[in-house]
Formats: sequence, structure tokens, C-alpha cells
Amino acid sequence: MQSAANFPLKWNLSPLVSSSKVQLVNLKQHRKAHALHCLRSEGHEENFENSSQDKLGVSSVIKEDKHKDIWSLFREAQQNILYLNKQRLAAVEELEKLKNERVELLEKINQLEEESHIVVKKDKSSILWELLLRVDSMVLNGLIGTEEASSMRQLVREHEANISEFPLDVLQQGDAQVLAELRRFPHKDKSLDLDFMVDSMNGLHVIHICTEMDPLVSVGPLASYITGLSCALQGKGYLVEVILPKYSTLDLDEVEGLREIEADAYSYFNGQLHANRIWNGVVSGVGVTLIQPVDYGSMFSRDKVYGYSDDVDRFAYFSRASLDYIAKSGKQPDVLHIHNWQTAIVGPLFWDVFVNQCLVPPEKLELCGLDPASVHRADRLQDNTSPQLVNLLKGGIVYSNKVVIMPSSLSEGRTLHRNSIPGLEPTLAVHKEKLCFAPFGLLDNSKWDPSIDVYLPENYSAEDIRGKSICKVELQRQLGLVEDVSTTIVGCIFSEISGVDLESLKSLVRRTAKNDVQFVIMMMNEDQMIIKELEKAQDEIEGGNLKVVTGNNEVVSHLIFAGSDIMLYLNFFQDPLLQVPLKALKYGTVPIELNPQTGHVGTHEQEATTTAKIFNSLFGRMSLGQALDLMKKDGRLWELKIMEAMEKDLCCDVHVSAYTSIKNL
Repeated sequence: MQSAANFPLKWNLSPLVSSSKVQLVNLKQHRKAHALHCLRSEGHEENFENSSQDKLGVSSVIKEDKHKDIWSLFREAQQNILYLNKQRLAAVEELEKLKNERVELLEKINQLEEESHIVVKKDKSSILWELLLRVDSMVLNGLIGTEEASSMRQLVREHEANISEFPLDVLQQGDAQVLAELRRFPHKDKSLDLDFMVDSMNGLHVIHICTEMDPLVSVGPLASYITGLSCALQGKGYLVEVILPKYSTLDLDEVEGLREIEADAYSYFNGQLHANRIWNGVVSGVGVTLIQPVDYGSMFSRDKVYGYSDDVDRFAYFSRASLDYIAKSGKQPDVLHIHNWQTAIVGPLFWDVFVNQCLVPPEKLELCGLDPASVHRADRLQDNTSPQLVNLLKGGIVYSNKVVIMPSSLSEGRTLHRNSIPGLEPTLAVHKEKLCFAPFGLLDNSKWDPSIDVYLPENYSAEDIRGKSICKVELQRQLGLVEDVSTTIVGCIFSEISGVDLESLKSLVRRTAKNDVQFVIMMMNEDQMIIKELEKAQDEIEGGNLKVVTGNNEVVSHLIFAGSDIMLYLNFFQDPLLQVPLKALKYGTVPIELNPQTGHVGTHEQEATTTAKIFNSLFGRMSLGQALDLMKKDGRLWELKIMEAMEKDLCCDVHVSAYTSIKNL
């Protein structure tokens, strides 16, 4: 029987059961067998078996149901565990995401806080210029006359300090709404406002009439020069604006508040008046006006800025249109600044047309209203070498009150030491009292400023010069020099060696390089013979106190300017592309002429230049030996001179001097 068949299994599972227990089990089996026998004999066997089978079936079903329930619960528990794990992972990921977003948000807040000062300043200058240029629009549209326009411009400048209070939504409206809001501005009592009086005396109004401006349109160095000078002058309290042709290639995304004046402005050209569309806005905090010819639309809708057979016509048109716009908008600038031959005709136009108002046409000069008979003379526009031609650049010199001579290329820089511009030597000699000499260009202060220079290990300024010592040690480390902040470093950076007496340079280094003086020479050209000569000298210098660097490595060049105490350069008017003396002064490094030439601009002219005066007042045109002696004998005086030099902006100061002299005429 099934029930009896289970016993051997129990037996096998309990092999160590005692004999008494075995006898008890056998007795139970015997009694069970006897009871079963009795049931069979009484006819109850079938019922017993059926009952047993029923019980066994029910038990089996119950067991199976329980088994299923257990597995169902197990699977459900597994699913719940998996779900909870997924939820936990999702929660962890969400928490990590929130942490990252929080970090990014904090970084963004910090960035916005850092930029807020710049934004406020930018917004103020933008609002100021947008309002001033809207006054121009009001005059051209006939809303106000030139007298009220002058009053409105003065009113805007009076409120320059709190100009950000002007409602910005009104600026988005028409000229009439802006005018109504301006008329609500109170007039200040200037008799009580001493600061305003000082600013009014010093802050001249300068208009650049030019053909390039960075970042709108850039062909050569003129573009960055215009922007750099304009920003530098505005930093000194000047009011500076720029007039440009509206080339089709202009990057107008760089113009804030770009707006077209609704009324056309007319200008004279080729015997009749022609319409121009006028656009204005703000670039780098400077007001900009763009002139777009209507009838001669193709003049500035070309792939290039220069290089066309009708360039004289194109820029004569622009020059005349610029003056017409200035006159009709009622502006009265203190200075009109013109920059190249393309706009030099503004000079004679201003004096012979806009001052005397005589418009008598023939040939090219006749196009913009000049009378060739009155200006085609030796003392005016007649070319010195080709008398049958007119020289526009000569006209700019003759008709200007001041002439700032500044090389725009290396080759032009070399001509200055002979006090000459090819073909114009006699003209410069006649007008020598007008001449001012400036170094090449203006430094890009976003790149060449030790207080923000990204290439330096530590920034510094005239107020706190301590970072310069850190830059010196880093320069020594990078070039393998002995690291000692007390050692004097003399730097030299040359774009080419043609103006350098190589033997004299090597002799100077051999005499001077010793334990307390190190030399760093950077050669940016690829003349292998010269490089080998310098590398040979490098090996010969005792103590490894000469290092030669080749190639144009921007990081190292910035570090040389910052880490050096003295910077050797050819002379002030040579190698202008590198602007070595200007950069040296900016970085607190004393510039020393390697090849001083007393006659390179003439003694009288040189002494008259602001640049030469500043150099002489600071360093007295010292030799290298004299500079080294001063460093040793009076370190405090040396440091004071350095800090004073760092605060100078030579090129800007030359122009300020020229503008001031014009104002005082």
C-alpha cells in the first residue's frame, strides 16, 4: 500500500533510531494491517479505499494550490523588488541630475554677476549713443531744427551718468515718442556742476570718417586702430563716433540697436544731389553711422573693400556724403579725423566747400563739388612729382590743422627716420609744425594687458605689480634658465634681423650676461643661418644665461614681455609691426633702443612729439648699461618709473595732444 511504502524511506532517513523505537513502529504497522483486514472482512474495504483516495486527492489539490500560491507570491515579490530597484536607480539618477543642474546654475549666476558690471557699462554707452543718433534722425526727419538738436545733444550728455534710467521701451518707438521723453529731462544747473564743466572742456567731440572698423569690416591694421583709438578716447571722456560706407559685406550682427533713419539724406556728386539711406547703431560702445547710396547702390555692394578702378569715385562720393550728413544733422564736432587717401579729400572739401560754400564743377574733383582751378596748385593738391595729377593725400595734409604720422606697415615705418613719405617730402617740410609722430597702431587691450592676459601665470597691474615676479620665474622655468627672481632678464623680440648688427648684439650679450643678468632672444623669422649663429652664441655664454627662442609662439612672447625687466628693440620707428616698445611699457618692462638714431625724424620734430617726450621723461633714452646700473642703485625709483609707464597710452596720448592743440587754435 502507498502509506506502507513510505516507511522504508523514513527508515533510511533515520539509520540511528534505537531498537525499541523500531519495535514500536513494527507494532503500529501490525495493528494497522489488522484493522484493514477487519474492514475488508466486513465489506468496508472499498469505502475505506475511496475515502483514503478522496483524502489523498484533496490533500494533493491543496498542496498543489499552496505550491502555486507560493510561486505566485514569490514571483510577485521578485517583480516588486525589481520595480523598487528601478525606482531607486531612477531616484539616484534624478538626484545626480539635480546636483549637476544646481552646480551649473551656480556657475551661471557667478558668470552673470561677473559680467554685470560690463553689461551695465555697455548698456549705458549704448543708450547714450542710441539717443544721440536718434537726435540726428529727428533733424533729418524735420521733427526738430539744428538749434534744438544741439540743445538735445547737450541734454543727453548732461544726463550721461544716469542715462540708464531712460525708459528702454520708448527707445523701441518712433522719433516723436523719444523726443517727447527727452523733453521731460530736466536741465541741470551747470554753474553748480563742476564735474560737468571739466568734462565739457576736456571731452572733445571727435568724428572719424574712415573706410574700416573692427569688427564690422577689416582689411588691414586701420580697422583695429579705429576701434582701439575710439574706445581709448571715450575712456578719457571724449565723445567719439565713426562714419563708414555701408558695405554689403559688413558684419551687422556686431551692431547694437541697428536702425535705419526713415528719411533719405541727400549729398552732392557729379553735378547733382543723390539720395542716401542712413543707418546707425553702436559698436564697442562707439556710435556708428553707415551711409548707403541709393542711386549708386553698386558702389559698396562688392566682394572687396578696395581694389577697383573706380575707387576714387566711390570714396569721393562717400567723403562728400559724410560731410553732407554731418552738416544736415546739425552736428558741430570739435575734430574731424580722416585716416587714409580714400578719405583725405575730406580736408579740401571741408575748407573749400563747407566753410566757403562754393560749388563749381569740372572733372574728378568736380564730382564732389571742388573747383580744380582753385586747388590744383603746388601749395594745395597738385602732386609734387606729377604736376598734371592731384594728390589726395597731399590735400589731406595741406588742409588739416594737425597731421599725425603713424606707419601702417613695416616698410612705411622705415621711411619715417628720413622724415619722408614718398613724393610728399616737400609738403611735409612746409607743414612741419603740424606734424606729430606716433608709434604704429594701438595695442589690442583685449590681448595685451597684463591685468587680464590669459597667457600669464599671474596677472598684475600698475596698482599691484607683484605678479610680474611670478611671470619672471615661470619664464625662467620654461626656458631652462636658473630660477631666481632677483636676476635681471633682458628680452629681445625681432620679426626680422635685417636692421640688427648681429655681431654687435652677440658682443653686447657676451659682455653683459653673467650670474645676475639673463638674456632671452626670440627670433620670429626663419633665417636658419642667423638662428645657427645665435644658437652657437647660446652655447658659448657661460652659465647658460642666454636662451634663443625661434618661431612665433604667442604664449612665450607674452611671457617674455611680462617676465623681462628690460626689452631691447631696434629703435622707436623700426619694426613697427611688433609694437615692441608699446607692449614693453604696458607690461612694466623698460624699452631700451638697441640702435639709437638721433636723426631718424629730425631733432626738432622728434623733441616735439608726445611719444619722444614721454620716453625721455621716463627713461631718458638710457643705454642698457645705464638701465642695469639704475636697477641696482635705486630699485625704488626703477619701480616707480615702471608703474608710471604702465599707466601711459602713448598712441592715444599723441592724438589727445593733437586734438587739444586744434581746440586751442
